[in-house]
Amino acid sequence: MDFTLTTPALLFPAISLLLLAYTNRYLTIAGLIRDLHARKSLERRESLELQLKNLRTRIYLIRSMQIFGVTAFFLCVVTMLLIFLKLTGPGEITFAVSLVCLLISLGLSIREVSMSIGALEILLNDCDGQAD
Repeated sequence: MDFTLTTPALLFPAISLLLLAYTNRYLTIAGLIRDLHARKSLERRESLELQLKNLRTRIYLIRSMQIFGVTAFFLCVVTMLLIFLKLTGPGEITFAVSLVCLLISLGLSIREVSMSIGALEILLNDCDGQAD
């Protein structure tokens, strides 16, 4: 397989869109946290406590998703620099690490999505009058 400057460059659009999606998720959760904080000061309910706990965990997951996504992007740029400098061996290793960081970011994203379903379950249970 030829390993050229275009190989890591292929990830640029994907990583950029991924980071945009992560930022949108972060902003949505930040809005939810602000809303729940305002509601919590008005009422004390177990479901609000569960939602806040869920959101706290999700916000840390999103931070980790963003860190690994940005690291993958950074390492792709480093890979391109190494290839440009004709250091193909280190470039291939750096690119492999970049792909691992991207995989970790995507794995964390799967975990966060499953937690968002858990948050909806809390709300549904509360609507049914079955707060856990």
